[in-house]
Amino acid sequence: MKRYLFALFCLSLSAADQWTVDDILLQEQVGNLELSRDGRAAVFVKSRIDKEKGESVSHLWLKRFGEAEAIQLTRGQDSASSPKFSPSGRLIAFLTSRRPAGAPAQPAAGPGEPAGQQVWLMYASGGEPWPLTRFERGVRAFDWISDDAIAVAAPEDPSLYDQKIKEAKDTSRVVDDEEHEPPVRLFRVEVKGGKVTRITSNRDRITSVDVSPDGQWALTTHNRSLAEIYNQKIKPATFLTRLSGGESVELFAGQKLYPRSFHWKADSKSFYFTAPYTTHPYLYNASVTRLYYFPMTMAEPLAAASSAKPVEVPLDWDNGLAASPAVAPDGFVALLASGARNRVARYYETGNAWRREWIDEPDVHQVFVSLDGGRIVYLRSNASTPAVFIAARLAGSRFEEPKPFIETNENFRKKTIAKTEVIRWKGALDDEIEGILYYPHDYQPGTKYPLVVMIHGGPHGHDPDAFRESWAYPHQLYAQRGAFILKPNYHGSSNYGLKFGESISGGKYNELEWIDVEKGVDHLIAKGLVDPEKLGVLGWSNGSIISIELSVRTTRYKAVGAGAGDVNWTSDWGNAVFGDAFEQYYLGKTPMDDPDFYVKKSPLFKMDKVTSPTIIFFGTEDRQVPTEQGWQHYRALQHYGKTPVRFILFPGEPHSLRKYVHQKRKVEEELAWFDRYLFGAPPAENPSLKPNSPLAALQRLKSLPEVPETVDRGSIAIGRFEVTRAQFRAFDPGYPVPAGTELYPATNVPFEKAQQYCEWLSKKTGQKYRLGSEDELESLLDRNRNENTLDFWAGYAVNYDDAARLRELVDQAGPGALLRPVGSFAGSGEDPLFDLGGNAAEWVVGKDGKGKALGGSADQPADAKAPVTSRPDYIGFRIVLEK
Repeated sequence: MKRYLFALFCLSLSAADQWTVDDILLQEQVGNLELSRDGRAAVFVKSRIDKEKGESVSHLWLKRFGEAEAIQLTRGQDSASSPKFSPSGRLIAFLTSRRPAGAPAQPAAGPGEPAGQQVWLMYASGGEPWPLTRFERGVRAFDWISDDAIAVAAPEDPSLYDQKIKEAKDTSRVVDDEEHEPPVRLFRVEVKGGKVTRITSNRDRITSVDVSPDGQWALTTHNRSLAEIYNQKIKPATFLTRLSGGESVELFAGQKLYPRSFHWKADSKSFYFTAPYTTHPYLYNASVTRLYYFPMTMAEPLAAASSAKPVEVPLDWDNGLAASPAVAPDGFVALLASGARNRVARYYETGNAWRREWIDEPDVHQVFVSLDGGRIVYLRSNASTPAVFIAARLAGSRFEEPKPFIETNENFRKKTIAKTEVIRWKGALDDEIEGILYYPHDYQPGTKYPLVVMIHGGPHGHDPDAFRESWAYPHQLYAQRGAFILKPNYHGSSNYGLKFGESISGGKYNELEWIDVEKGVDHLIAKGLVDPEKLGVLGWSNGSIISIELSVRTTRYKAVGAGAGDVNWTSDWGNAVFGDAFEQYYLGKTPMDDPDFYVKKSPLFKMDKVTSPTIIFFGTEDRQVPTEQGWQHYRALQHYGKTPVRFILFPGEPHSLRKYVHQKRKVEEELAWFDRYLFGAPPAENPSLKPNSPLAALQRLKSLPEVPETVDRGSIAIGRFEVTRAQFRAFDPGYPVPAGTELYPATNVPFEKAQQYCEWLSKKTGQKYRLGSEDELESLLDRNRNENTLDFWAGYAVNYDDAARLRELVDQAGPGALLRPVGSFAGSGEDPLFDLGGNAAEWVVGKDGKGKALGGSADQPADAKAPVTSRPDYIGFRIVLEK
């Protein structure tokens, strides 16, 4: 009996709690959170894949403190982003490419770029938004000046040169055409009427705008070279502009300071800014983030600001900041970089001095403080706990009265989530390497399991102890298959200090990282956790590069997933969007300087050593790791023919996949590859078998579990089939089941007895099963003449009078004689449900709380105009699972 109950529990997990690809892809993401100045509300962006559109759509949401529910502000298939409260909090401005009613299509912001975005406005209290700006090339950035005006960075209108190109329908593109690239300038736009006034006349391109709270000043970042990303030789500049007159001055000229983010204090008398620090003369591929302070007394007079040197804030923390600070009137709250787990600290400002106090709050990854310093919102998560935003009162160095503020993906909390821990081992230089270890869902001490190493990109990135499931790294889908997952923060990763980040620069790239991974794997094998004969590795971008390196260094990995990874550094140098900067920093020279060194560093020329089955993924429009790298990788493995190889191209995709169908294909292809070569799973389903066909249903019936299988439908999961006689007999041993009818629907079951079955199933599995309600299932249980109804048996569409004449024949056939095994007819939906329109009518909980039969049945015609009058021997039920 105990073995049966344990099996029942396992079956319930596989049916109800099992992670699906869509669980990962369709999850909600929250970002762009901003607090109103009075600390009474927050506006944020919630993003989710829209399956109809085929890609992610982002919408604005508003949450007021003290209220239970968040309010959705925007809808439809046009995304909204970058929301900002007006100073009074009455209005919200945001960016969208949404087209006003009757307006012409918005032109692209540039060759190959999407349509330009405009600033729209809406009341924080709700209502329909309206467009504010109509710049021909869209808006790049904006900020509020006052309740009456907004500062906007936008490209100038087309020049004569641009107009001639457009008239000629010339789509040619001159690379790095500084002469004709339109300047992006600062404009003032009036909220009432939309009047536009040019503030600056710069020739370069403004990329960010941060206005002081009093509306007097604007800090802007200016891109001065179209090749800046490629070679980092001409750096962006920072300007301070007096908005009332338009006078500007460049800040930090001649200083090795390149601000990344600005943070004004509430009184507008000073601001903080972050900037990367590196020991390299000009390349910033690896750095630590430092914090600086600039009092506005340095800008009196304005010209004096050009030579002013800001104060570096003494964080007393070598690793620097992990994120931008949350500024308060008396200082700021900081997340300090500390490997996989950041530390939280409160810094108090006194003149040009600061005092630090530690804040004892675990698992914090983002922090936001209201302008008055009274309200704090922070993101809490670890690798085994889904993220939740917490709201609290900032009281000195304490977060008081914390309460959940924004919660997403609540269905995750009801699923089995892998146990995780931060582990450490000795790496390539005999120093400490840190990583995140995910345990198999079915982990039992003393058993050895397969291991899948998932390697982060960058290389100057890191895997934090945070809940992150994605199409690139779907941890739960592999833990569910009974594997450990190791996520190593190898040499060169961020958040571990400058020495660690720079350790792979200057020609040492890919000399330490793969060894770090190998030693991490050996560490787990030595602990008796991992089966050394069942190892796999995958990654995207730099994670793919290390995976490829491992494939040429060792033969012990049984499966390799390589997404957008380099194999030939010579061709990467000129083709990658940041090719020169990356190669100069990490390889220390160009391919022209030392072609032999580039050959030595490139895995392409070692592909004869690869025996690990490899699957390769690339977007056709990838400019970060050019698509031709995938072709070279594939052709080389194909040439030597020593291992299976598969190459999947995603049309129109850049470095990171955006389309739902491509993300799904990537995950499913990679899972199938690892199932075959690592987990030893049986071959994939027959490609000629349609999932919702009767033949597919017959295959399912061969292994129908004792716990009814469920299919996700919105906020609930619904039984794929009606409860069978065999399943019902497990609850009621006295229920009659004639031989050969075990897979027929359980009928002649009173409504109350069906409810008792659900209660029994809930108790045995620990899950919440019940009958569906009339509101939930009425639209699904729709009589269908293509299913098992009287129409099927009569061979024509039976009307009301014909049904009466056929009733005697149905009675003569015997009780339930027209029933068929569940799933005998075609299903409904992509992940199909069966027998919704026929076979047995089904009990639901009516609007009055009493039992009600809905749907078609074999003894009744598919006549939607008639009430459901099925006989008891043609009434069954299906279960609903609360997620």
